Amino acid sequence: MKKIDLKTAPSTRGTLYPAPFDEPCRKRHRIRLGDAAGLDQFGVNFCRLPPGAWSSQRHWHTLEDEFVFVVEGEVVLVTDADEETLKAGDCAGFKAGDTDGHCLQNRSQEDALILEVGSRRPGEVAHYSDIDMQAKGGDYLHRDGTPYPKTERKG
Repeated sequence: MKKIDLKTAPSTRGTLYPAPFDEPCRKRHRIRLGDAAGLDQFGVNFCRLPPGAWSSQRHWHTLEDEFVFVVEGEVVLVTDADEETLKAGDCAGFKAGDTDGHCLQNRSQEDALILEVGSRRPGEVAHYSDIDMQAKGGDYLHRDGTPYPKTERKG
């Protein structure tokens, strides 16, 4: 069967970000739809952000494109340029190599549900715009390449 069961699909809560960068992302919950389907060329997540939660720290990718679609609720898209409210039915895309970092923040009083789609490129590096952090090969590093200590998932 090809239908994905949302109740049994792999999921993650919280984040592996090192402290103190983990705080705003601890309540996020992602159902990994792409993993459930065995996809390896791109990822698809169904992300639930409770009130106050962020999708991530503000970041941009060197090699990966990203796309988000708000299924339910509303979030604030934060970029270098400005802040925009995205409501159910709104979407946004982020081109690989565009250094305008982005994240979604739920500032409402209701949960928001977002469909996230992104490519899975070998050698990818994510850069975090507002903090001394980058992600490379599953590790979190300072901008100078010094690794942060590995942490348990928090959330």
